[in-house]
Amino acid sequence: MSAIASPPHPKERRIIFENLTQPGYTPDLSCYLAHGGYESLRQALGMKSQEIIDKIKTAHLRGRGGAAFPTGLKWSFIKLDDGKPHYLVVNGDESEPGTFKDRYILHQEPHQLIEGMTIAAYALGVHLAYIYIRCEFPHAARIVHRALEEAREKGFSGKNILGSGYDLDIHIHQGAGAYICGEETSLLESLEGKRPYPRIKPPYFPAVLGLYMQPTVVNNVETLCHVKHILRLGPEEYARMGTPGDGGTRMLCVSGDINRPGVYEFPCGAVTLGELIFDVCGGLKAGRQLKAVIPGGSSAKVLRAGEVYKVKSSSGERELPLLDVTMDATSLAAVGTMIGSGGVIVMDDSRSMLWALNNLNLFYAHESCGQCTPCREGSAWMAQVTSRMLTGKKNPEDAQTLRSMADNIAGRTICAFGEACAWPTQSFLDKFPEEFSHPPIR
Repeated sequence: MSAIASPPHPKERRIIFENLTQPGYTPDLSCYLAHGGYESLRQALGMKSQEIIDKIKTAHLRGRGGAAFPTGLKWSFIKLDDGKPHYLVVNGDESEPGTFKDRYILHQEPHQLIEGMTIAAYALGVHLAYIYIRCEFPHAARIVHRALEEAREKGFSGKNILGSGYDLDIHIHQGAGAYICGEETSLLESLEGKRPYPRIKPPYFPAVLGLYMQPTVVNNVETLCHVKHILRLGPEEYARMGTPGDGGTRMLCVSGDINRPGVYEFPCGAVTLGELIFDVCGGLKAGRQLKAVIPGGSSAKVLRAGEVYKVKSSSGERELPLLDVTMDATSLAAVGTMIGSGGVIVMDDSRSMLWALNNLNLFYAHESCGQCTPCREGSAWMAQVTSRMLTGKKNPEDAQTLRSMADNIAGRTICAFGEACAWPTQSFLDKFPEEFSHPPIR
């Protein structure tokens, strides 16, 4: 069963997944070309590099991998005339629990990724690019490999692309399945054949000292797929689809205690959390009530059902119920969480928040690379405490102990993994204190 609903919800606007519900659509080159594939690449090869970068800036495309950093700004950090080799790396690691959009792109629209990354590589003066795919996606790697062979055979990749004189070699690299490789500098270390320890920034900003210590751009799979559509639609039209500073569409992967889980594509800010859960995804299981939502993958801070937030706007401060919060980067940041990788995890009132947090703690303890002491030790300690609490052996000081551990991890590590493992504990304790206290708060 496909995770892509057919027909689309009325509020959806599919551009990445526009063709996937067309009868007979396949990931083959012939099918992609029949639906307008590689036309944006032809357009890009007749443009100047800076012109393409400026269009990406105007479109207000943000990264879709987690940090939501402006893509055009990231590209502008590369000095086009520095005489150095430049590299482009596609982050297809997708290890964030609750997130599964990139896998569907790799499986069903590989040529869209190849076209987007070729445009990006051309704009950035790149002649060697890599697609980094986690090893748990072997079928995806095979599909992308076949698509690359098709593209080379027809002149869309390799030497003298479409007779333009531009050369680009693209290689697939399969990682060993480490969550930490979703962090860009860890990914680069892994790509170089080293242990994937994050690099200290500064000085190791990828745009300055990236792959092989040369200027490098690392972009997420979905991010690069948007590039072709910015050229096809025009950056102004693309920007208008979303909210100010957050243009275009965004994939939302919805899972958990809902009737219609799957991948949905909406203009940024076009749907509220309540609409997504109850309208788009068909609501909760019979007889259940909404309890909690993690809106951006497991490292995003959890939100409690029924909460009301005081949100500042141009017209002053107003109260905003949780279900009225729109699904875009700015709105979710305003209520203390993040859009992250777009992985929306819904939990109903049958769920134990202690069990859910312990599940996350065990994951992060397993995935810590071990380079930083606070993360290496603290993530394991938090998992030990919540595992013990699950057996019924709760101590009066457990909640405070967990908070102290989390507070001493966040902000004290080389990379953002420290925040990723600390934020769930901090937010679960804040939002559901009664489930972590001893004796329980009634």
